[in-house]
Amino acid sequence: HKRPVGASWRMDETYIKVKGVWKYLYRAVDKQGKTVDFLLTAKRDMAAAKRFFDKAMAANGAPEKVAMDKSGANKAAIDAINAGRDVPIVVRQVKYLNNIIEQDHRAIKRMTRPMLNFKSFRSARCVLAGIELMHMIRKGQFASCGADTRSFADQFYAFAAQVRPV
Repeated sequence: HKRPVGASWRMDETYIKVKGVWKYLYRAVDKQGKTVDFLLTAKRDMAAAKRFFDKAMAANGAPEKVAMDKSGANKAAIDAINAGRDVPIVVRQVKYLNNIIEQDHRAIKRMTRPMLNFKSFRSARCVLAGIELMHMIRKGQFASCGADTRSFADQFYAFAAQVRPV
């Protein structure tokens, strides 16, 4: 089971190359660096950012605060979400608050860089989901019986077998 995340999120996007074209990997972590959610999209616009926030909030609940860079599309997406809420989400566009997520991107980039390129968007989405899952297991975000005695790889295989039986 995925452990709950904090109410203060750091959100950013990074680039992933698919078929020689840059695509956008939206990611969010909480104040302690736990992964909230991720989404691979073809475009970097308000609709993609809103889709990411909707997905993240459906799985983890709404945050109290979101720190992000000066991206206008991300701010517009949060403004659109806040329009329908009684208690608005506080948006902080401070450059240095986002260092946690920028450093967290390094683990994903370290795994994808040797791959050089993904051949299809679908395969990129599936491989990135596995990489993110391993990263979350490594950070200790999952609670399972006997997790202390099993390696990260064994925990990954056990979780993958529950999600999609082989």
